[in-house]
Parts: sequence; C-alpha cells; structure tokens
Amino acid sequence: MNEPSPIPGPEQPLPGPAQPAHEPEHFASAPYDPPAPETAPAPESASPPEDAPKPPKKRRRPGPFTLLALPGLTVLVGSVVFLTVAGKLPGSEADDEGAARTPAAEESDATALVDDSFVPWLKQAAGACTVLRPSVLAAQIDAESGWNTDSAALTGPTGIAGFDAAAWKKWGKDADGNGTSSPKEPVDAIMALGRQDCALADEVTKARTSGTVNGDLLDLTLAAYTTGTAEVTKAGKVPAKGTAYVKKIEKLAKHYKTFDKGDATPGQGAAPTSAVLAWPSATHTVSSPYGTREHPLTHVTKLHTGVDFPAAQGTPVTAAREGTVVFAALTKAYGNRIVVDHGTISGAHVQTTYSHLSAMHVTNGQHVTTGTLLGDVGSTGLSTGPHLHFEVIRDGYYNDPMPWLGAGG
Repeated sequence: MNEPSPIPGPEQPLPGPAQPAHEPEHFASAPYDPPAPETAPAPESASPPEDAPKPPKKRRRPGPFTLLALPGLTVLVGSVVFLTVAGKLPGSEADDEGAARTPAAEESDATALVDDSFVPWLKQAAGACTVLRPSVLAAQIDAESGWNTDSAALTGPTGIAGFDAAAWKKWGKDADGNGTSSPKEPVDAIMALGRQDCALADEVTKARTSGTVNGDLLDLTLAAYTTGTAEVTKAGKVPAKGTAYVKKIEKLAKHYKTFDKGDATPGQGAAPTSAVLAWPSATHTVSSPYGTREHPLTHVTKLHTGVDFPAAQGTPVTAAREGTVVFAALTKAYGNRIVVDHGTISGAHVQTTYSHLSAMHVTNGQHVTTGTLLGDVGSTGLSTGPHLHFEVIRDGYYNDPMPWLGAGG
C-alpha cells in the first residue's frame, strides 16, 4: 500500500512548480543553469546586533495535494482494515458470491423447486419398475423445465416433462383423476414420464438379455430416452451422443436423493444370507471373478458382469434353480446364451444366465427345475477358451454370483 505524503513541516520547503517530463530537444545536451542574481551588499549599519532576538520562522501551510488527497486516503485505509477484519473483502473465503456451495446446500436448493405435493407422485411413478428412483425422475424434469410449472413460460415441448403431442398420446393419462389428461398438469406429466422410462427399461433389458447391448441398466434407459432405443441397440451400449445426457441426469439426481429415502436402491440389496442357487457346473474354480477388469480380447476395461468357471469342452451346465427359460439363442458376444427367470426371491426379481455354451439342450419358454441340463461348456462368442460365464441379475442389475451359490455345490 502506498504511504500517504507527509505533511510539510517547518524544515521542508513547499513543493515547487511541476517540472516538464523532459527538456526541449535543443536543451538536451546543455541544461540551462540561470546565473545567481546580483544583489548589492547591505550596509554594515543595517546588520542587526548579535544579541538581538531573531524573528520566528514563519510556519508553512499544507500544500494543495495534502489538503485534497490525505482525507480520501485515510478513509480508504480505514475501509480496507474494516473489511478485512469483518471478513468481507472481495475475493475472501467469506465472500458470499465466491464461496463454494456445499452438497447439502445444493440439495436444499434443488428440492425447494419441487412442490411437496409432487413427491408422493414421484415415488409412485418410480415404483412402476425396479430401475427407476424418484431422484432420477426429478432430475429428468429439472433438465427439461427446471420444475417451472408455468406452461406459458415454457417453449417447445409442453409441460414440466417436455411431452410433445405424439408422445403424450402414447404415454399420457389422467393420473390425478380430475377428468383431464394434459401434459401441462404436473401430476399427469410425472406419472407419464415414469411409464415411458419403465417401457424403455423393459426394451433395453430385453436387448441386454439377448446380448445385443451391454452396460448399466439405468444408463441404457436414460440413453434410450434421449436418443431412442434403436440408437442404443445399434451402438451396443450407451451411444456417444447420449453420454452427455446420462451424465447430466446422474449429476442432477444427487441433488434429489432425499426423495429416495424409504425406497430400496435398485440392484443394491444383499444376496440372501443362505445360498439359494445351486452351482451350475461341477467345476468350482474361478478363472475371472465378478468386478472391473480389462477384457482379454477387446482390451476394454469395464465391469465383468459374472464369474467364469473354466471347464473342459462339453462339461454339463445345469440350472441353478427352478424357473422358465426366457432366452436361448446364439449371440455375438456371449455365443450360445441361455437366460432363466426364477421369479421373485427374497423380494427381488432374479434371473441367471449361462453363456459361451457349445450346445444348448433347452428352448425358449421351457420350464426347468434345479439341476436340469441346459447345455454344454464351450467357447462360442468372444471367448479365449472353454468356460462357463455365469451371471445373476437382481432387479435388472448384475450381482456378484458367488454369495448366491452354496458352499458345497
């Protein structure tokens, strides 16, 4: 900080006239030095006696700079000190506009946009299928309209969920029973969005069961919402043009997680405390466990959705539990693949899958019991050698199969 100019005292001369920034060019080499003025010597009689008192020196007044600048500079210094002590100096950590928002504050801001009366409807809409959560639906509506229920202020698609006429004709209903079905009515729109998402989840589940697509079920559902199921199927995963939307919804959903309280998180429930599935193969050795890994052929790092049991070509593969075969066909990645639906186990919908088979001995729609011969170990599809790739799907999400299997087979 620049120090203020001192007040001229008795020993300091008043500032002289300002000097030019530089002398004219023809004086640059020989500065002008005026001669001292000639003065006549004073007569001796005019000299005061030595013991005469000397007149006091005249005190000089403050210059114009001091009179004008010093008061303002004093106020400025005092203000900076006050702001620093108070913690309100612009750019300081306590500056309200510059301070980072906490996750709790962001969640509070987001949920404040939602009328409390809509929350039960979000829960009901999400309950139509296992993949959805109220926070996900809230995030989708946030992305579409920012929860602005003023239809006149919205452009393009109509209402908080962004339904156009064609989509509303397919998914819209009079959910609140007031005699009118309209995308401009928030409750109708919330329930219609839940129906649409669940239908998309069912489509991508079938595609994933058949081995056509791979990936997280919610990610695939959101991708199908923004790009269409055909694009997801074509890409075999979340297509590139759907990635930004999926990430946006997952980020926004964190701000609405309080709406999920009291609801089970899809696919995250623990396996039964006592094993309920029989071993599908006589071989219990695991060559590749469930979890993230680099695929040995594609070299892509992603979730290995099951466990691999290496076995000799032709080793029998049997059903892990009673159920119905819902898929039995050749696929590109899984080779010969069989999916058995076991219905509800411990409150969750459970399926098991058996892949890379050299032969299949059951057909789609066939009822099987525990131990029924399904097929033979092989190396069809993307495989490096004979083995059984075995999966457990709980409420549409892959689970580690090992806790589901009995210790002794």
